[in-house]
Amino acid sequence: MENKDISEQLKNTVQLSLNNKEKLIIKGGNSKHFYGRTPAGKTLNIAEHQGIINYEPSELVITVRAGTKLKDIEALLAKNNQMLAFEPPAFSDHATIGGTIACNLSGPRRAYTGAARDYVLGTKIINGQAEILSFGGEVMKNVAGYDVSRLITGAMGTLGVLLEISLKVVPKPETEITLVHNCTAEQALVKLQQWSVLPLPITASCFYQDQLNIRLSGSEKAINTIQQSLGGEVLNEVNAFWYSVKEQTHPFFDKEKNLWRVSTASNTPITTKNKDSFYEWGGALRWIKVDISIDKIPDSLNGHITLFRSPAIKNEVFQPLPKHLLQKHRNLKQAFDPQGIFNIGRMYPEF
Repeated sequence: MENKDISEQLKNTVQLSLNNKEKLIIKGGNSKHFYGRTPAGKTLNIAEHQGIINYEPSELVITVRAGTKLKDIEALLAKNNQMLAFEPPAFSDHATIGGTIACNLSGPRRAYTGAARDYVLGTKIINGQAEILSFGGEVMKNVAGYDVSRLITGAMGTLGVLLEISLKVVPKPETEITLVHNCTAEQALVKLQQWSVLPLPITASCFYQDQLNIRLSGSEKAINTIQQSLGGEVLNEVNAFWYSVKEQTHPFFDKEKNLWRVSTASNTPITTKNKDSFYEWGGALRWIKVDISIDKIPDSLNGHITLFRSPAIKNEVFQPLPKHLLQKHRNLKQAFDPQGIFNIGRMYPEF
């Protein structure tokens, strides 16, 4: 079936659901099913709506259909020595670009090169009135509707069905190495703070069990010079290591306990046990393994807390929003999906 026909078929399915007052659960590769609350409704599968619409390596832009597999996009970019700057995790070979953008998921490069939404140039969606709408464009200077494309990024399908996405891509670095420093968590945070104000080409960092790993990316000459100044041991099998961090196959990320994702200030003091914590993004992202509910998370963490994975808990995922922010979310939901048919309850029970 032609993808234009699939777009129309998806639009018609949304219209039918509106007529029948049915709820829809948007599904692509199903690789992010664990993330967020459990929605209710009938499945709307976009996995067949796939393919590259436009790719201009010289322009550093790619436009794809939302059902396109993430691994296929990354393979195509790699042939041209390019990549997605935000290093998105897949969690499955079936992961799609639509699910990646809907969840605004970014990997180890996030703190140094930007988040997924920073590279979204434009989107095409089906809204809750069965209308196909386009926002943004394929160049950075085309800002018409650009904020709406960013708004769709991270909305987890609650505002509409993603059909197409235009993304800015970047060249791969010439050289990358990872340096390992043995230190305490407190010492690691001090080092990261000191390095953050220097013009260093750091593109990833993580700390776990007295080991701080720093990835440097750039020209071979520059990297060699910086390596001598920073010190530390060079990590072998570097690609495998950062893949394990990105895809959460690292030994820390076992699935027997609740995994909390805490976004906080990078200099927030250490309050958790070493074996139960894994730090990324210069200390600003902290993964914590502990079997407690969201209302028991220590206030001293002083950040935004999300239950990223859980073997048992399904609907205590995101921190409750303050009333004024909750109302803004409601207003956006009403504007894009007035009858409330898309992914109801995925983010918050209210919508």
